[in-house]
Amino acid sequence: MTKTTETQIPKTALPRITLGNSTIEVTNVCLGTMTWGVQNTEEEAFEQLDYAIKVRGVNFIDTAELYPVPSSSALWVAGNTEKIIGKWIERNKELRKELIVATKVAGFIEASDIPKMRTEPAGKEKMSTRLDRESILSACDASLRRLKTDYIDVYQLHWPDRYIPLFGSCEYDRRKERDGKFAPVAFEETVLALKELLDAGKIKSYGLSNETSYGVCEFVRVADKLGVPRPVSIQNSFCLLHRSYETELAETCAPSHHNISLLPWTPLAGGALSGKYLNGAKPKKARFTEFPTFQDRYINEASQIATKKYAEIAEKAGVSLTAMSLAWCATRQYVGSTIIGATTMEQLKEDIDAFEPGRVTLSEETLRAIDDVHMQCRDPCIRNY
Repeated sequence: MTKTTETQIPKTALPRITLGNSTIEVTNVCLGTMTWGVQNTEEEAFEQLDYAIKVRGVNFIDTAELYPVPSSSALWVAGNTEKIIGKWIERNKELRKELIVATKVAGFIEASDIPKMRTEPAGKEKMSTRLDRESILSACDASLRRLKTDYIDVYQLHWPDRYIPLFGSCEYDRRKERDGKFAPVAFEETVLALKELLDAGKIKSYGLSNETSYGVCEFVRVADKLGVPRPVSIQNSFCLLHRSYETELAETCAPSHHNISLLPWTPLAGGALSGKYLNGAKPKKARFTEFPTFQDRYINEASQIATKKYAEIAEKAGVSLTAMSLAWCATRQYVGSTIIGATTMEQLKEDIDAFEPGRVTLSEETLRAIDDVHMQCRDPCIRNY
């Protein structure tokens, strides 16, 4: 391992990949931050940042103006996670040029507290979150202020402005399409707003999140039409309990087509793929213990059945279920950098280990066994609501 200096992120064994058509190089593991401010304190967040970046050489951080989550928590204030990261960046200014910082602007919510936090002092009234020009520009300025940086490396659209089935739903229902006051913002307006930010140097690139093949194709078409760089990444749900990305989206985003790198979120299915919730267990301070309805699709009956089968495969392979689940992501040829999240240092160390070459090796037999379970228990966390 390369010795750390005060002004350099160490070059470790973690592989680096290039995001899409950009020149941005990121480690194959990205430090997720969405628990910082709810399940994790500022002090704990700083400890994670110091270890992941200064010791393990992770150069990629992902956050959002929405974070921390869940928003149902009494501790939730939109933007607080960015503020925590901003304080760390201010204390470690010499590392900023080597860091790749990604954040997100919220997609459509009819009435939200998020826009209130884009101004100082904060506003008082709930407003809609949209992907129109005014919202994107104000959200980006607020993120820059909180992150204490002059630019964002990857600015992501957290979810679409238009209606699509999201976060556990799988059926497109035309009756939910919106018109009138809440009609979807045109792709052209969103892309031109991103162009303004690119031209001003406030962002270096942009990415999509929770998108569909239709959305990816439209953003690429409009970007090409308007002479704007294409999106470099797509951050979608992807794990052993949710593999829908690997069908038509993997084709859409392939280097031979639109060349957009996948940044999987929730590779451990909210912690369910650690196995700690099996057999009705409710470990203290764990996500589904503290917030039993937040992302509970990952511990529904079908997901529990699949998770138990995956745990048996991991045991036979001689690795933890956590390590197997993360290392499996790293074996997928369409995965760029996998976004991990941890609430303890022990979890963080195990998570990063899974992406270091030679630490966790999955045999062809193990990979076939994983695929067999997937075919028996296909995407168990996805249900119609």
